[in-house]
Amino acid sequence: MAQRKRSKFTRQQAPSNVTGVDAYAPAEIAARVESAGTAKANLHLDKLFTLGLLAGAFIAFGAAFYTLTITGSTLGFGPTKVLGGAAFSLGLILVVVAGAELFTGNTLIVMAWADGEVSSVALLRNWAVAFVANGVGAVLIAGLVFYSGVLDAGGVKTTAVKIAQGKLSLGFAEAFLRGILCNALVCLAVWLTFAARRVAGKAIMILFPITGFVALGFEHSIANFYLIPVGMMAGAEGTLADFAGNMIPVTLGNIVGGAGGVASVYWVIYGKRNNTLSQ
Repeated sequence: MAQRKRSKFTRQQAPSNVTGVDAYAPAEIAARVESAGTAKANLHLDKLFTLGLLAGAFIAFGAAFYTLTITGSTLGFGPTKVLGGAAFSLGLILVVVAGAELFTGNTLIVMAWADGEVSSVALLRNWAVAFVANGVGAVLIAGLVFYSGVLDAGGVKTTAVKIAQGKLSLGFAEAFLRGILCNALVCLAVWLTFAARRVAGKAIMILFPITGFVALGFEHSIANFYLIPVGMMAGAEGTLADFAGNMIPVTLGNIVGGAGGVASVYWVIYGKRNNTLSQ
């Protein structure tokens, strides 16, 4: 009898993660992502818009830091892009740790939608409001950065023009495919932050996927709300139609990469309707 009680006590006290790794397991991540998605979809409009403004501003700060970091680098093409990507990670770290509503990351709400926890109207409302608010926040920072004069030092303005010109020159298919690839990595970064139990872990989980997407030259719609306008202010040749010609395919690609490439795949594996979370 005593032996039986000891065994029961041992089972109750045993850690749920027998590997000893201090992280949530993938099935637990899926549950946490769905719970967060439901909460995001139910945010009041004023809070959603304000948090969206912050996310746009945060991503713009990361993009501005990226522009400065690659300016004048003599490390060579690859190492310079990697260093710039690491600097750009500032944006998503601010979004995740400080708290904000980022359109591209919110494509993960599709997991909760697929399980019936979020309605189609609530999903599209979140995306639309977050996207507009992100854009406003990023463009506001672009204006503040440009008129503050900080681009005038060390050739940063030339770099801003070159970045914007390169983005405006992309064809529809190129921009769309780069948008898919970008948001697959962004959403994987967000997914990984749900595995971390500590702030430092969240920052590390963001660093490598975001560095990767930036270094590889993929396209992020919200970052482009900063990079293209600030470049055009600095002298890049382009019109509002050219700007839209980049934003439309990149945004569509971001939706496909996040909602289809990450959220839908993990829903197939771990979604509640597939009865796998309890296995």
